[in-house]
Amino acid sequence: METSDQGSRVLYTASADAVGGRHGSARSGSGRLEVELSRPTNPRGTGTNPEELSAAGYAACFLSAMAVAAGQLALPTGPTSVTGEVDLVQELDGRYGLRARLAVRAPEADPVDLRRVVDLADQLCPYSRAVRDNVDVEVTLVGADAGAGA
Repeated sequence: METSDQGSRVLYTASADAVGGRHGSARSGSGRLEVELSRPTNPRGTGTNPEELSAAGYAACFLSAMAVAAGQLALPTGPTSVTGEVDLVQELDGRYGLRARLAVRAPEADPVDLRRVVDLADQLCPYSRAVRDNVDVEVTLVGADAGAGA
């Protein structure tokens, strides 16, 4: 394992090559991911786009962080899922940006305990840490007893 100048250890490095931008394709260095890309506004596009890939990655990472958080807090959540949504937005000044939403579903979890797990997961999740103070992220709890989100 490689150690950086900041003292952190690199646990894993993912790589991917993109060709043609939003009209091209991307392939991971491992070869396990190979996708055709198309613009989100292209109704005839057959590929995915960076926002869909980001939504999937953020949702999966957050769900894993929730499992770690639930273990650290010793709080059961039961079956849990996270839906990620990522918006591509254009600011008033013309620059592009992102907004994100995570919908957490854990119908068997106590709502107060679930909120504690979600709050800790938000501190642990590398995606949450990477976008904090740069991307607006809304995390909601969905379910009969989940109550309002944060």
